[in-house]
Formats: sequence, C-alpha cells, structure tokens
Amino acid sequence: MTSAQALRFLTRRGLEAHVNSGALQKVWHGVYGRGQVTTALRLRGLDLAADTTIVACLGTAAAVYGFDTERTADLHVLNPPGRQLRSCEGLVVHRRQGAPQALVGGRPATTPAWTAIEVARGLRRPRALATLDAALRSGTCSREDLERAVKQQAGRRGIVTVRELVVLASPQAESPMESEARLVMIDGGLPEPVLQYEVLDPQGRLWRLDFAWPVLRVAAEYDGIDWHSGPEAFFRDRRRASALQELGWLIVPIVAEDVRYRPRELVRRLETQLRKAA
Repeated sequence: MTSAQALRFLTRRGLEAHVNSGALQKVWHGVYGRGQVTTALRLRGLDLAADTTIVACLGTAAAVYGFDTERTADLHVLNPPGRQLRSCEGLVVHRRQGAPQALVGGRPATTPAWTAIEVARGLRRPRALATLDAALRSGTCSREDLERAVKQQAGRRGIVTVRELVVLASPQAESPMESEARLVMIDGGLPEPVLQYEVLDPQGRLWRLDFAWPVLRVAAEYDGIDWHSGPEAFFRDRRRASALQELGWLIVPIVAEDVRYRPRELVRRLETQLRKAA
C-alpha cells in the first residue's frame, strides 16, 4: 500500500508505530508492505508508486527466468512510458527503446534471450559465458534465440565479445565455475571437452565427469568448497574414484583458484596429461 492508502485507516503516528514494530515494512519511499520484502513485493511496490505495471529487466529478469548467475541484489526495471521513475538505493532504472517483452508469472519482463545477451554484455568474458550457458540450461531460450537477440542488440557495447561466446555456450555446463573453467581450456588451445560425460562401471553404476576427453580417458573435475559435504559424500567420492581408476580414467582435479589465478598452469597440466595419454 502507499502511505496515502495507509493513512485512510491509520494516523501518521500509527503508521510509524506499525513500521517500528515490524507489522509493516517500508518497501520504497511512500510504499509499505506486510511480511518479508521479496523481489515480487518490491516490484508490486513500484507498480503502486508509478501507477502502472513495471517491467523487469537485466539481472531481475534473469532471476525470474532462473539464470541469474550473478545473484543480482538491486532491482533492475525499465522506465515505464510517460513516467519518470528514478534510480535510488536498491533500484536501477533503465531506458531501453524497443526491448522485447514477455509475461512470466504475471509480471512483464524482457524476453529470456534478450535478457541473457544484455546481461552478458556487461560482464567479463568468463562470467558472460556462464550467463549464456545458464540461459540455455534454463530451457527458456535456444541458441537461435540468443543469436537473434545478438542481432537485435548489434552495435551496443560488448556485443562483439558476446557474439563470439554464443557459439561456445552449452546447456550442459552445470555451474558458473564449470563455464569459466571450460573457457580457460578453450582459450588455452586444448581440445574442447565433452561436458557431463557418463561412464558406466562394471558394477552397473553410472558416473558423470565434468569435462572429459573420452578417447584418451582423461577427465577434469571441478572441486567446489562443498564437494565433501559429509561422510556419505566422502565415501561416494572414494567409490567413484576407485571405479574410474579401475576403468583406466585419469582424473585431473580443478579448483577455483586454478581457473581464476593460475589458468596457464592449469592448461599446461591438462595438456601434459592429454599428451601422455595420447
């Protein structure tokens, strides 16, 4: 509700008391809500403030579609026609003429492919690829959709780099760090690996490998902080390592520091193992 709506039932002191007690939350200047202040509530508050339905874009739209790899905190919206919505803390207002829109969960947002390309244009290459991979993995758009959006945004900052990355994007990448690692491998001149390659061991158990060169039986595995999340995961990892070793696979572990701070060393390590296997 707006403050004007609240003051039909409460005095100003009563409104302040409700806010101070937590019964009401201040969503925006002059707009209040009840309960947890979610993205949906913040958007609804903007609808009230602007007296029109607000369109989500960039990271906010990416989150709606399920591929916000950057975990955007600020709300990103389009300035409504005929209004002057201003950016403020927690809110970034964009002016985009002709941005295509879709309705998702009752909320208008820039279309998935347009959103993915626009987000990627503002990121470093590794993170841009992570966004494009995640957009494909979300199932909300295809590679053809991304290529079409690239043409629609031709001439805009960062579009040349994104155009090159769309060719490399894959829905098989399961995390942003896997996307970053794959780009290091490609930039380093390594043969492009098969993602999420499945291996069946003699006991009939199926194991998946993050990056694999199947002919050479060499694989690389990204180990995140939580890869041993407990005893069960630890023993499963041991069983997995033993099974793959028995099948003649060589596994090269990768951590985030390898990808971001020692990429040349990582490429050299993988290159050495691939050459040995060959």
